[in-house]
Amino acid sequence: MLKTKTIWVCQNCGVESSKWIGRCPSCGEWNTYVEEIVRKDSAGKTTNYTFTGTAKPITLQEIASLEESRIDTRSIELNRILGGGIVPGSIILLGGEPGIGKSTLALQLALGLKELKILYVSGEESNSQIKLRASRIKSNHENCYILTETSLENVLTQIENTKAGLVIVDSIQTMFTENISSTPGSISQIRECTVRLLKYAKETAIPVLLIGHITKEGNLAGPKALEHIVDVVLQFEGDQNHLYRILRATKNRFGSTSELGIYEMRSNGLREVHNPSELLISHIDENLSGVSISATIDGIRPFLIETQALVSSAVYGTPQRSSTGFDLRRLNMLLAVLEKRAGFRLVAKDVFLNIAGGIKVNDPAIDLAVISAVLSSNIDVPINKRICFAGEVGLSGEIRPVNRVEQRIREAEKLGFSEMYISKYNRKGLDSSKFNIKIHFQSRIEDLIKNIFKP
Repeated sequence: MLKTKTIWVCQNCGVESSKWIGRCPSCGEWNTYVEEIVRKDSAGKTTNYTFTGTAKPITLQEIASLEESRIDTRSIELNRILGGGIVPGSIILLGGEPGIGKSTLALQLALGLKELKILYVSGEESNSQIKLRASRIKSNHENCYILTETSLENVLTQIENTKAGLVIVDSIQTMFTENISSTPGSISQIRECTVRLLKYAKETAIPVLLIGHITKEGNLAGPKALEHIVDVVLQFEGDQNHLYRILRATKNRFGSTSELGIYEMRSNGLREVHNPSELLISHIDENLSGVSISATIDGIRPFLIETQALVSSAVYGTPQRSSTGFDLRRLNMLLAVLEKRAGFRLVAKDVFLNIAGGIKVNDPAIDLAVISAVLSSNIDVPINKRICFAGEVGLSGEIRPVNRVEQRIREAEKLGFSEMYISKYNRKGLDSSKFNIKIHFQSRIEDLIKNIFKP
């Protein structure tokens, strides 16, 4: 006879407790404990499992080397991120904020693979809602089957019946299995459903794409073990007020995690952006003050972005410092360097900084462009549109070198820039004669200011 036992599980980190606790002692979050029901034998005996498998340990020399055949997603950006395509039997987790475009990206992938039989499982939308999104994308696939189901047992049965070559689950938080008595979306349900889908994918070599929710902190909802279980973790980022979305891999067992893809959200779906530099730079004929161009690298992909700054007299007693797409603390540091090393009095002025396109930049090579844009707005003198910057600024006012400077120079040259300012410490090992762009090597920001704003 079985008796019922209840435990309390933190929905943020998965720590179990015999009673309800207001604050989790592991992760420190408040009100995250949820009651879950477990069952055990009334006599307290542990169930004995009998090994019935036939697997035996073998050496590496006995394992046959097979060339992996990947599934072409028909998307250049997605293929680049995955390392060439989807590996059969792999399980991919796609996460992102609500409304960012996860379901749209997954449906476009399903409708684009014409040679495969696809099973699109949705636990959040009805058939008519999915049909409406497919009509907006203006794509059709005769072998794409839609299943609105939340029971994992029924989903596995339909996968067998349809003989699907790719399974998409939207989302893993809505799935539940009858083996666990807790509610859908709980840590136990997410872990159990993911493990069973992983086991099925490895046994049948059918890839599975899972869509996952994220928490208010920006992390994937569910236990941290979820990211360890899957083969690939993709993060879909972007600002809903802007058109551009960035897809990056935070984990990839079959490729590099340094790649990223850029998409543009349109009324008919997501469009791949193969050359983001041309879109992130505004094509304005007249020269405007407070605008500079920086050559940055995200992952292993170089592109040029536009930095916009506005400096004005403070109306109130305390000057404002505002930054969009750039670290505000680093902006304050750069303003202090200008104040101390270059002699510019910005303490009584408001400074606003914006990275065009709505993207976030963490590359320190943008420091030179930020300083140049701030000074250009301060003295109301525009910077030549054909000048590009790439350099990190230190606390003593020196211009520090950046990595992969040749890739940055090639990207600027490809887009027609005529001059580029970099650190003089990048001169070592750099053959500037093979570039058709004039390279200025600078050591301190005082020299940079004299060269840019010379009369």
